[in-house]
Amino acid sequence: MDHRPVDWAQARALVHAVGRAARRPPVQVPLPQADGHTLAAPLVTLTDLPAFRTSSVDGWAVRGAGPWRVTGRVLAGGVPPALGDDGVAVQIATGAMVPVDATSVLRVEESTVDDAGLVHGDLRSQPEWRSPGEEASAGEELLPAGTAVDPAVIGLAASCGYDSLPVHRPVRAALLVFGDELLTGGRPGAGRVRDALGPSVPAWLRRYGCELPADAVTGPVADTLAAHVDGLRTALADADLVCTTGGTMHGPVDHLHPALAQLGAEYVVNTVAVRPGFPMLLARVSGDDGRDRFVAGLPGNPQSAVIALVSLVAPLLAGVHGRTLPTLPRHRLGAAVSGRGDFTHLALVRLDPVTGTAYPVPHVGSAMLRGLATAAGFAVIPPGGVGAAGDEVSVVPLPMLPGERLP
Repeated sequence: MDHRPVDWAQARALVHAVGRAARRPPVQVPLPQADGHTLAAPLVTLTDLPAFRTSSVDGWAVRGAGPWRVTGRVLAGGVPPALGDDGVAVQIATGAMVPVDATSVLRVEESTVDDAGLVHGDLRSQPEWRSPGEEASAGEELLPAGTAVDPAVIGLAASCGYDSLPVHRPVRAALLVFGDELLTGGRPGAGRVRDALGPSVPAWLRRYGCELPADAVTGPVADTLAAHVDGLRTALADADLVCTTGGTMHGPVDHLHPALAQLGAEYVVNTVAVRPGFPMLLARVSGDDGRDRFVAGLPGNPQSAVIALVSLVAPLLAGVHGRTLPTLPRHRLGAAVSGRGDFTHLALVRLDPVTGTAYPVPHVGSAMLRGLATAAGFAVIPPGGVGAAGDEVSVVPLPMLPGERLP
């Protein structure tokens, strides 16, 4: 087997393709239950939006020139009769259907009613109604397949007449934390360090749209091969994606590779030419049901683990959810960033909220989290290159909550 590190951009594309191939058939889900899922088909309008001419104000639907004689009232939800003659009006509420032969709508605050019950007022030049198809025409694609479903998408689908949506279900994920040296509580000391990934990786995975049950985190798993095999086998029985932390190298207590071998796993990617975080991996395990599950081996150093998430897990999940490989936004560097020789360098940066300029942050060692806590993402410095101040570079954004949008 060739153990040379895979080029970073190639690794992203490779795991995305594998994810697309592993997509499960879509399911139809009622709108109230669709939040957090992903559209498996484009959202297409079932009717014009709006479907009929609707009043945008409270007032009077009128025909011809005034003054107007009031012959009735139309409220939202009703179908009004035609006005019939010029000089006729009906009282109308916002959102109500405008009579088919009305020539205008007069705002209530710009009208008066005389003692004889006639309505007076000056009509505006622009119609005070929403025309059919003003927002969208029947059959128009509003959102592509692969769109994350959030409350705004649910509301739009309901306005189009949908009762349910075809979706890809969220990926069910689990986490195994490796390392006898880890503490799960209290202060670090006496050769032991706090586990920073057990509490944080599930949150990152949820931001990528994964579903994690309450018992999704196991560990620290004992530093034995038997414990690793048992932990992986148990997690894979219920999860589509199992992330592990640590053990991705070949040290005396790094049992991940032998454990994957015992499970008959097939490497999709085994080490990536990126710094920090190169000893990351993604492996595929075929279940008894014939369906593929995945193991993402994250390095034990916290920043390296997050780099593995953005490099391998994010593209994999995009593929599984039927989305295209995310296009990375481009930003100008506000200060120089060094290269890493033949490796891609992912450098933590913050973004200026006004200019969007990317500035490198301090405290960026692979074992450090201080820089990560102030960063918006990673500037991509290609192999053999450097980032000079003023250069435009790609930036891998840190994941947001499902449905959350960049400003």
